[in-house]
Amino acid sequence: MKSIFKISLLVSVLSMFMCTSPLLSQDKSEELAKKLSNPVAALISVPFQNNYDWGIGANDGTKYLLNIQPVIPASISKNYNLINRIIVPIVSQSKIVGSESQTGLGDILMSNWISPKVSKVIWGIGPVFLFPTATNDFLGGKKFGIGPTALVLYQSNGWTYGSLVNQIWSVAGDKERADLSLFYWQPFVSYTTKKAMTIGLSSEDSYNWKSKGWASASLILNVSQLVKLGKMPVSLGVGGKYYLETPSAKSYWGSRFTVTFLFPK
Repeated sequence: MKSIFKISLLVSVLSMFMCTSPLLSQDKSEELAKKLSNPVAALISVPFQNNYDWGIGANDGTKYLLNIQPVIPASISKNYNLINRIIVPIVSQSKIVGSESQTGLGDILMSNWISPKVSKVIWGIGPVFLFPTATNDFLGGKKFGIGPTALVLYQSNGWTYGSLVNQIWSVAGDKERADLSLFYWQPFVSYTTKKAMTIGLSSEDSYNWKSKGWASASLILNVSQLVKLGKMPVSLGVGGKYYLETPSAKSYWGSRFTVTFLFPK
């Protein structure tokens, strides 16, 4: 856990010290910040999302989660893009499963949305895949899963309103592990200022149909600022999380710090 934390902390500190603001122009930086609020924007980005949660379960466990989630759009026709997002989780947790600690790679999630290039109401639809890549039995389900994913959002006068959902069913994997049927819902709202600062409120909720209970339900408040690292635009975000629902029925707190590297055309 210490080595992972040191790497992410180093990236964060370097970003803070080397960045300057504003970007090329106020209008362009505001437009770029708005695109970041749109999961299916035609923008290549590589977020490093650092999450730290504490007070988990009966043993007051802790969990550090680094999500590396590159987003790569591709034009597939005159009117539509294919937006590809991969989430690679690196986890280090302690006292969540008994008194032991686990560190390693979690299960990788890949979403592919077909989305119109021009639309007043922005939407995307496609498949989602869960790959059993976890390097520890307690960091993944050892099941290959597939299902649908969709999102819809609307942007106006700096505001972004939207919702993202997916449903995953396990279709292969370790027969000794329980089958999966997981529903994920992420409603979100944010406001982007003229100076490319974005204030957002969202909820990340997972429901397990097999156990008929919430895997997690959290409320997240986040503030991000678009700056530049040398000549590269970078978004720095910080936020707090509160878990409303958990398998142990115990609420707990968390924090989030995100560094997103952008590659505009």
